[in-house]
Amino acid sequence: MDKEKVFPKGLYFEKKEKAPSYVVGALSIKVAEFSQFLNLNQNNAGYCNIDLKQAKNGKYYAELNQWQPVKDKVKEEESNQERLNNLNKEYPSIEYPEEDINPEDIPF
Repeated sequence: MDKEKVFPKGLYFEKKEKAPSYVVGALSIKVAEFSQFLNLNQNNAGYCNIDLKQAKNGKYYAELNQWQPVKDKVKEEESNQERLNNLNKEYPSIEYPEEDINPEDIPF
């Protein structure tokens, strides 16, 4: 399930159409609101990651990046392997005859 989108409070981005080509846009920060937002949304390393995005209508906006790495990837892979091993116990491997099978002998 996707997390609900979170938009930074106190951070505003505006594309400057008449600015020189090297100017992408401008950020406006309402310090009181944005500092509170940052404190509430910082990760364990002390960062608050925000993505600048463009809506289908062309308008730019900022969104809190909520991506988190998968914890203990090794444990997850071990768990998957254990499930596969249990499947092999429940459904033993199929033994095929050593002789060649003629396709014409197959009844369908």
